[in-house]
Amino acid sequence: MKKILVLGMGKVGSLVGVLLNHQFEVTGFDQKKPHYDFELPFDVIEGDVTSETFLTETLPQFDTVVSALPYFLNKPVAKAAYDNGMHYFDLTEDVDTTNYIRGLSEDSKSVMAPQCGLAPGLIGIVGADLTKVFTKLRDIELRVGALPRYPNGLMAYSFTWSPAGVINEYLNDAEAIQNGEPKMVSSLEGFEYINIEGQEYEAFTTSGGLGTMCETYAGKVDTLNYKTMRYPGHGKLMRFLMYELLMKNDKKQLEKILTEAKPPVKDDVVLVYAAVEGWQGEKVFRNEYYRAFNPIEIDGQMWRAISWTTAASIAAVVEMVANGSLPDKGFIKQEEIPFDKFLETENGKYFL
Repeated sequence: MKKILVLGMGKVGSLVGVLLNHQFEVTGFDQKKPHYDFELPFDVIEGDVTSETFLTETLPQFDTVVSALPYFLNKPVAKAAYDNGMHYFDLTEDVDTTNYIRGLSEDSKSVMAPQCGLAPGLIGIVGADLTKVFTKLRDIELRVGALPRYPNGLMAYSFTWSPAGVINEYLNDAEAIQNGEPKMVSSLEGFEYINIEGQEYEAFTTSGGLGTMCETYAGKVDTLNYKTMRYPGHGKLMRFLMYELLMKNDKKQLEKILTEAKPPVKDDVVLVYAAVEGWQGEKVFRNEYYRAFNPIEIDGQMWRAISWTTAASIAAVVEMVANGSLPDKGFIKQEEIPFDKFLETENGKYFL
């Protein structure tokens, strides 16, 4: 792994390039070069990621591709990476896209690693790590929230990452294990309230956050679920917008409305909370992890919490493949990534 092509030069993709550029030869790719108030430390080429020319001529010039594209653009890129024996990493939360990529990985000569962001991604790595102290498991509960630090308005939210991705998570059914049985459950359901250090949050089911964990822990737990954390009231308003006003039938218009109404903010916070219950011998206890991540400075620039946590997560996994901590071919499940080795990477250290 020497020459890495990073697709999608939004805030997350650009930072992925910045982080990986410390160790690899990085090139960025997007429809148009990004215009920041600073200069990216790597070249960016312009083009159309959906063009046959790009997939057949440009992509094979590299040995690794990291996609920070919207989930619906990833299948052709993954197929081209597979055809050319390239390592492939992405941030998708979309179950159908992941299943497609997993199918490619069955006889792949290189790594096929989707779902390398926060959820799925980091939260699965953390959750799996918490299970290691138990002799028998009962419940695994995973929660992530990407929120404005200073919420206002009834929705109490800001779209600091892809509105299309958020809508997809809110709309599609989610995998879970209930009463020991794998099930599909509706998103924007299963509301609960969480109080952390005096601040109250709501959490509700959204799709994709578990990645492949239902398969991994089938027959081993009574309960396994993933929920998104928001400030109270958000989920009810999104249900009203998507179902009572039927905006679910016009996702492009819904994306436009939400983008204009709730633009990104500079001060955000990413909450990562995981809890596992089980037995150690005959004793039942609960093992928990909680961190709140805020904006930080990297290479002289401030980056939002959602940007750096997502970018550092995928960059750390790329590092682990490069240094031999992970296999060099086939499908990589996030829950099989050792958390201690993850934290030892240059990019994993940001989470300490």
